[in-house]
Amino acid sequence: MVDFKIKELNTYYDPFYTYDLFKDSEDSIFLDSSKEDKLLSKYSFIGLNPYKKFISKGRKVAIDNEEYNDVDPFEKLDEIIGNYKISINSNIPFVSGAIGYFSYDIGRVLERLPDESKEDFSIPDSIFIFFDNLIIFDLQNKKTYITSVGQLEEAKNSILNIEKCLENYIEGLPVNLEKTNNEFFSNFDKEEYKKAIASLKEYIRSGDVYIANMTRRIWCNNNEKPYEIYRKLRNTNKAPFSAYMNFKDFQIISSSPERFLSIIDGKVQTRPIKGTRPRGKDYQEDERNRNELMASEKDKSELLMIVDLERNDLSKVCKPKSVKVTELFKLEEYETVFHLVATIEGRLRENVSSVRCIRECFPGGSITGAPKIRAMEIIEELEKLKRNIYTGSIGYFDLRGNSDFNIVIRTIIKKGNKAYLGVGGGITWESIEEEEWLETIDKAKALMEVL
Repeated sequence: MVDFKIKELNTYYDPFYTYDLFKDSEDSIFLDSSKEDKLLSKYSFIGLNPYKKFISKGRKVAIDNEEYNDVDPFEKLDEIIGNYKISINSNIPFVSGAIGYFSYDIGRVLERLPDESKEDFSIPDSIFIFFDNLIIFDLQNKKTYITSVGQLEEAKNSILNIEKCLENYIEGLPVNLEKTNNEFFSNFDKEEYKKAIASLKEYIRSGDVYIANMTRRIWCNNNEKPYEIYRKLRNTNKAPFSAYMNFKDFQIISSSPERFLSIIDGKVQTRPIKGTRPRGKDYQEDERNRNELMASEKDKSELLMIVDLERNDLSKVCKPKSVKVTELFKLEEYETVFHLVATIEGRLRENVSSVRCIRECFPGGSITGAPKIRAMEIIEELEKLKRNIYTGSIGYFDLRGNSDFNIVIRTIIKKGNKAYLGVGGGITWESIEEEEWLETIDKAKALMEVL
């Protein structure tokens, strides 16, 4: 049992301005529910002072200074989390544990896939950091907590140290929104992308898949500080599953609107997105685009296919007859786009851990296709570059069994003086190549503007 202490502070601190105090701390992570939403944006978390670091690439795992070869990284991570237990009566879903990410390409550990695409830049397939301290922000009740693991005196002292840092808290720091003139590059030009979609539609015509997600990479040279990019993105494109991850060699800057999986007190939820329209220049154009999306049989058909896939995935880990579609064709508004969303829920079986639940459902159906494995094989053939963390998942594992993970979309990877992002969409037989190209531009807009 892990020694554990939690302290509620007398003052509520805004999570965005709080993280400004810790942004330069290596291996600090900010899970930021930046878009106001009573259902999705309940808490934000800052992880500080790591006591254990898990890194994987393929079937190689490093845990601090120990290395393991030919292991399943999900199983190894599950084993480590299982070694730590805490006892606390709290409704806060995450009070102690690990925060990190799974890249899309870790899926190669789970399925035997072809290896045809190139890796244009290299980062680990997964990193999970176990933190001594969390700063927890209850966004709806306006409360701030600090948690600490370790012996009682150590825990008290580490909380005091963070409270001292908070004495330098300043709210309302200006965000530099000055635009740069960086040149952007992509692994597909317009005609190449349309040709790849046409090839994908041939696979659909022949019955290999019903729907598959086609994506492309965009990148540019960028010398800005990574957190300044995040501050701009947060200012212009708030999202319920945003994150900033400050690793030594690279940073992850995410404003994801999509939940992959949450597991809270045994209740499992996934919220796939399928269907996109741009925001309009005025109210009338907004209404037109909103109504067009709600009336689109193509987009509804795409979402239904993914809902069916996700129901099947959840059935592997949930109690019999507990998996239900609780929401379908919900329209959600973001700064630059409208989306159609569904919600599928179930009750986790008692013998299934949160890591195993993620493993059985990974990667998400909305960013692969149906059938999932065949879609992933086609993706590998057509996309030319490894997706890396794009369309993977960022989130946390709480030591009591809770977890919450996004789908890594609307996300920038900053490595040195280069910034990378991915965009794409679901392709069906009804897809029109020109419209799919334009959809990638709509989705990339907010990210390219801050770069």
